[in-house]
Amino acid sequence: MHVTGVVLGFAIGFSLGLLGGGGSILTVPVFVYILGFGAKDSIAMSLVVVGTTSLVGAVGHWRKGHVSVRVASIFGGVAIVGTYLGTRLATRLSGAEQLAIFAAIMLVAAGFMLRGRQADAGSRAAQTSPSLVFTAIQGLVVGSLTGLAGVGGGFLIVPALVWGGLSMRDAVGTALLVIAMNCVMGFYGYLGQAKVAWLSVALVTAGAMPGIATGTYAMRFVSERALRRGFAVLLIGLAVYMLSSI
Repeated sequence: MHVTGVVLGFAIGFSLGLLGGGGSILTVPVFVYILGFGAKDSIAMSLVVVGTTSLVGAVGHWRKGHVSVRVASIFGGVAIVGTYLGTRLATRLSGAEQLAIFAAIMLVAAGFMLRGRQADAGSRAAQTSPSLVFTAIQGLVVGSLTGLAGVGGGFLIVPALVWGGLSMRDAVGTALLVIAMNCVMGFYGYLGQAKVAWLSVALVTAGAMPGIATGTYAMRFVSERALRRGFAVLLIGLAVYMLSSI
């Protein structure tokens, strides 16, 4: 089981490094269906894993000049408010309801990837730049999802940042910093509501660290289109399985 946690952690980190998202979407099912934890505990633990890994990844991207701290501060500042509100709402939901919401988010993420969001977003970015109000609304929605279902929101943050004019590489790096900020607030909101198995968290995180470094390096070589489509198929399969198991 220990080896399994490390190996799966590597896959989580690799996804974050390569795509700037997808970490939470993999982490929660890993804790629930493979490691055997309850939904609320798994969401809380996933926030620790994804938050820590995203911060390390953001530092790596920042060293290469691919993080906009200003954009992350604006987007992430609003998202933190949404995250706190989401964790408050989560106290009124059962674990099964949270998993159902999580599965629905996975289907939305798959839709983004199947549509080829990077190409679409790039063309839109050349045409227009979203207003501060629109960016704030996006941050609020993403933050709310983080608190409610334990998702870092990278699959929403990256296209939003690209639409705002950032390059794909800068959007991925900036998204990782925003995800880390969201996860800190999300975990704070779960204090007292969930039990954290720190050994399992440490093992998954230990695998995720080299995973995100590998994903960041591989980003320059891997076909994004093929990877997005393969990841989308995985998300659809996981979502269907989760919905059928509730």
